[in-house]
Amino acid sequence: MQFSIREVIENTNAALLKGDIEAEVKFNISTDTRKIQKGDFYLPLRGENYDGHCFIDNAIKEGAIGYFTQDKTKINNDAEFIIYVENSLVEYLKLANYIRRKINPKVVAITGSSGKTTVKEMLFSVLNTTYKTYKTFLNHNNEIGLCETFFNMPIDTEFQIVEMGMRNLGEIELLSNYANPDMGIITNVGTAHVELLGNIKNIAIAKCEIASHLKKEGTFIAPRCKNIEETVKFEGEKIYTSLEDCKNIKIEKNKTAFEYKDETFELTVEGEHNVSNALLVIEATKKAGVTIENIKKGLLNFKPIEKRWEISRIKDFNFINDSYNANPESMKAAIKTFLSVNKPPVALVLGDMGELGKDSIMYHKEIGEFLSSYCKKDSDVTILTVGELAKFILKASLLEGKSFKTNVDCAKYIVQNLKPDTTILLKASRFMKFEEIIETVKIL
Repeated sequence: MQFSIREVIENTNAALLKGDIEAEVKFNISTDTRKIQKGDFYLPLRGENYDGHCFIDNAIKEGAIGYFTQDKTKINNDAEFIIYVENSLVEYLKLANYIRRKINPKVVAITGSSGKTTVKEMLFSVLNTTYKTYKTFLNHNNEIGLCETFFNMPIDTEFQIVEMGMRNLGEIELLSNYANPDMGIITNVGTAHVELLGNIKNIAIAKCEIASHLKKEGTFIAPRCKNIEETVKFEGEKIYTSLEDCKNIKIEKNKTAFEYKDETFELTVEGEHNVSNALLVIEATKKAGVTIENIKKGLLNFKPIEKRWEISRIKDFNFINDSYNANPESMKAAIKTFLSVNKPPVALVLGDMGELGKDSIMYHKEIGEFLSSYCKKDSDVTILTVGELAKFILKASLLEGKSFKTNVDCAKYIVQNLKPDTTILLKASRFMKFEEIIETVKIL
């Protein structure tokens, strides 16, 4: 985006150490010298174990036109512009907020324990039928991702969708402050991050921070949930949704249909959890002025992104890769949906769920107990687990199956033992790298 250096200085607590304050430049910011493009500004970030200031010279060598610095002694005379700031990340956020105010789109912020990216993509699919819409790239949902989103937003954007993630209290409040959303959506409150936040109540507090800087005339949308309703502090319009408001939910392979407020909607993905996601999107887009016809069209056009219910045919097997992330709620939803729409032979490959704290084993056993309610001992369902925690799923289920320590061993078992045309669900937290199972099957 084209800025004058004066605009940058006046909208931050920055000071110009070198360069023409009246200069007009295309103001692209990069925080990574490996991705520097000619003409970029380099913004070095500091963390506990790194200092981007060490790479200022590299940035200029790679073509950066200038740089920010928290250290007035870090001078590279080859740079055309040098801008001093007290805190690089804070000034980055201030500039992002300036762009947000300058372009002035309607901003929709989304958070939740699971389903954030799905709701973001579904919402984009619907809003894009009517408005020029931009969205957070993939799941770049932290402070840097928020800044990148606003900096890359086209100047004619009418709706901007920002995904907000968190690992602790205060983080979504910070994002909400600089995004200043017109609409805030919470997808759900579950046990993701319970290791860091201690309990569900604290998780609800953290998620409800999304409303802390929601515009007074804005709208807050969430599932009907006691934890949310008792926690959110917002005086404006609040809309709550529930599956209980739906009729005739019909779930088939690659298709879900349901009735909501006298209208029938269809999705090209299966599962009640996706109906819950769709209800949030329906209410948000109705509020945005999208017609019912375009809402239906947008929902039908929605496709999950990589590693979220990603379907592929490999060798003689049908894989459904839903391994981008997992927590107890999303694991149960995936198992329930998978077993309800896929005919035997089927296999569940379940891996460790992360960030569940001292009760991790209990939560994995809970999945096993849930699983046993859907599978009989003599059913044609193969249960495979990978990881030290996931083995407790199999033990608690009291079902036949096998546990593995590595993805490669699991892949070998699949190729050597499962029947042709078996449909296989992969579900685990991201750190388990379940894509390795697919890649190994390909070469065996």
